Formats: sequence, structure tokens, C-alpha cells
Amino acid sequence: MSRRNRAHKTRAASNPNELENILSFVHPLPKIQPFKYLNTSQRQYGNAIETFPLVFGLGPAGTGKTYVCGALAAEALREKRIEKIIISRPAVEAGESLGYLPGTKEEKYEPWLQPFRDVLHERLGKSAVDYHLGHGKIEGAPLAYMRGRTFKNVFVILDEAQNATPEQMQMFLTRIGENCTVVVNGDLNQTDLPGISGLAEALRILSAVRSIKVITFKAADSVRSGICREICEAYALDRGNRVRPQFPGSIYSRNNLHDVSEPSALLTATTAQPLPE
Repeated sequence: MSRRNRAHKTRAASNPNELENILSFVHPLPKIQPFKYLNTSQRQYGNAIETFPLVFGLGPAGTGKTYVCGALAAEALREKRIEKIIISRPAVEAGESLGYLPGTKEEKYEPWLQPFRDVLHERLGKSAVDYHLGHGKIEGAPLAYMRGRTFKNVFVILDEAQNATPEQMQMFLTRIGENCTVVVNGDLNQTDLPGISGLAEALRILSAVRSIKVITFKAADSVRSGICREICEAYALDRGNRVRPQFPGSIYSRNNLHDVSEPSALLTATTAQPLPE
């Protein structure tokens, strides 16, 4: 290796920004199309993320919660408005414990990070995503690994938050530091917990906090496919016609029955308004 190349490599190794510039030269970034919201709820959700430090996105699958917050996180990282993206989920998945899955922490968590990879690849490019993952600028970690940390200059996404316990949710929300955007996504009708969801309890406790925004998606907001929208609407209709299981102290208890797809019963939430002409 020539002296010039060795010197250039040394400078690049000590300067992450120079490494990014080299990476962009070797693997040009894809042409990023302007981000477009597909419906009113997505637009309100995106506007809330850009305005409030903590946003709750509630609603069924296929409404674009993951895509919108992932795209905005990628944009913030690309424009260097934040230092890193953290994506987390509770370690509750089809009754399996994360500790019994094979591999390292990163290998165990990879399947749960995958839903965000598609939008990150689209908004940053695959080589940039791989680079950021390798240098810790995009991090996926189970919720339990958040204890003791402080979120500063980061964009944090907690997905599947309906599976967080009340203790985990309190621990997570008290990590928020300066210049931090936190998005908490979940569907209160899909919790795998035997008792009350930490997401439901957080909505109740934080109802008077004015710097928090809640956006509620409906089954009709599904953008995944026509059949997905019909399935979500059928399940919502079925929930309204049947008696819920009873858990002590739960939002499902007989004295507190309501459809949790309507979180206004827990917290005054923003719902879709007609798009302006």
C-alpha cells in the first residue's frame, strides 16, 4: 500500500464522516424519492413525530406505522439531525424467550429488526444501512437492554409496545434525554401479556402530559392490501360483539369494558380529519 493510501486510510478510520463520504463514493446512494403519506392518519402521525418528543402510534397491522416512523428516522440520520437510530421490542414473541434462541444478541434480534430493514434500505440504501449497523449508528436491542441508558441525540422506536409490562414501559419512557424523538407503536388488541399492558397503563397515566401526542389508526387506514383492510375490519367488528377475557386490574375487567381500538377511553387521541382541499 502506498504512503498516500495509508495516510488516507488512517484519516478515514479516525473520522466517521470521512468514512461515510468514502462509502457514498464507492456505493452511491440510491435516488431518494420525496416521502409521501398515503392517507390522512399517516400525515398526522408524521407531523406529530416531527413536532413532539414522544408520540404513540396505535392501531392495527398494515396501517404504515412502522414504515412512516422508519422513514422519518432514516431521514433524520441521513441529514445528521441525530447521531443514531435505536429500534426496540419487548422480548415477547409467540411465547418464546429471547434467551433460548441461538446466537449472539445481535443474531437473536435480527428477525425483529427485519421489518425496519426494508424501509431503511429504501430511504438510505443497503450499503449505508450495513455501514451504520456496523458502526452502531443503527441499533436493534430488546427492551430489557434499555435499562440504565439515556437517550440523547437519537431517534428511538419501540415497536409492539402492547407486549411491554407496566414496569418495562416506565423504565423505557424515563430514558428520554435531550434532542430525542421517541415513537411508541402498538395495537392494544394484540397483546400477548396475561395482565394489563404497559402501553395501556402509560396512556392512562400520561393523559395530562401536554408534550405527548397520540395518533390512532383505524382498520380503514390499512394500506397493505384490500384483503388486509377487510380482515382488520372483520376482527374489529368481532371484538365489538364479544365479551372480553377478564384479568385482575386489566382494562378488560367487567367494570372497565370498552373496545381498546378506541384508546380515547384511555387518553384523548388524535384521529384522522379530512385532508385539506
